[in-house]
Amino acid sequence: MNTLSADHGTPEELVTRVALALNNAGRHVRAPSAAPTFSHHLLPHGASGAVEAAARYLPADTDLGIGGDWFDVMPLSGARVAFVVGEVPGHGINATATAAGLRTAVHMLADMDLTPSELLTCLDDTIRRVTEEGAETPEQASAARGATCLYAVYDPVTRRCAMARAGHPSPAIIDPQGRVTFPDLPDRGSLGLGLERVPFDTVELELPEGSLLAFYTDGLVTSPDQDTAVGMQRLGAALAQPGRSLEDLCASVIENLPARAPSDDVTLLLVRTHTLNPAQVTSWDLPTEPAAVPAARHAVARQLGAWGLEHLVSTMELIVSELVTNAIRYGTGPIRLRLIRHQALTCEVFDADNHCPRLRHARNVDEHGRGLCLIAQLSRRWGFRAVTGGKLVWVEQDLPSTPSRAYDPYSPGCSVRGGCGRGIQVSAA
Repeated sequence: MNTLSADHGTPEELVTRVALALNNAGRHVRAPSAAPTFSHHLLPHGASGAVEAAARYLPADTDLGIGGDWFDVMPLSGARVAFVVGEVPGHGINATATAAGLRTAVHMLADMDLTPSELLTCLDDTIRRVTEEGAETPEQASAARGATCLYAVYDPVTRRCAMARAGHPSPAIIDPQGRVTFPDLPDRGSLGLGLERVPFDTVELELPEGSLLAFYTDGLVTSPDQDTAVGMQRLGAALAQPGRSLEDLCASVIENLPARAPSDDVTLLLVRTHTLNPAQVTSWDLPTEPAAVPAARHAVARQLGAWGLEHLVSTMELIVSELVTNAIRYGTGPIRLRLIRHQALTCEVFDADNHCPRLRHARNVDEHGRGLCLIAQLSRRWGFRAVTGGKLVWVEQDLPSTPSRAYDPYSPGCSVRGGCGRGIQVSAA
């Protein structure tokens, strides 16, 4: 099923935009003086309450402070969170520029709500296209080819985490009791190498509340004097310490690193998962008949009142009416309505049909076609994604929130001991 959001245009347009992002990243970063600022933009920004996160990044090029490793933490619809870590061959400004392009590409693809395997497939296709058509120099042509990437999506409602990798080390998973596992994820190989007929595979795991995920690049577990297996065992031992903070664990891992090759960057991203309180989620199974529409409106109004969100009732009644009506008219049963109160209020409607909803601008003489336009105007954002057994259309509304202080890791008095924002810890100097 094509899960392209209405805001992104056609799949061809999206691939073109991603390709331009990759190509322009290498074109616009030339001077060494731009390196610190450019590297700063590769760090995550923002936050997600579904997880805690902390990170360390040690570039091999200590003079410029840049390299080819990159990572991110991205909020998705339905309180889900995506994690990505990758590595570009080489170091210095060209590797950093290519990493920036890949990070931009992943953001655009993540907004489409693709599965991890679908996202890696699109990224692989884009890299192959850029390296064949858009490179200005042989160095740029080979920069992205052979890049590695691991992409994962965690759902705090179900506690399930889906992940796939392309030539990248498997993450470490540490349960609340300190038991360490490295899941055996299928690996098709690095990106852009032309292995078109071998698909990427998504593996889905259920994680206990408070599980620790460790994403890293091979510079963390491989050194000139020991192989990868020994490095992974050392990493697992350092992380098997229940109760310690993520910052303490990051420091412990980095401080116990053996001497490493000067040409190898090191990246570590630690994520501790949380589960949404059952009181934050409610759902209803609806019949596939017109009487379900007023019933859905009334159920949503009662729940919003219980949550103290009476000011959203009239707007959400309109949105729910449109979503449920569309599911009855154009979809197939069963139909399920769900509300999630997290950092935003999310309304989801599931039906068993796999056809994508299309945003149309109805003419004055048209009797239909205005529902999604109304939803787009009344909501913060909306979209849809393929799920097991059908599709899910979602709509988000803002909730009252307290602004949090924003940190700049390049400001005086602040030293980068990890990424900044999206829950990434920053320590004051």
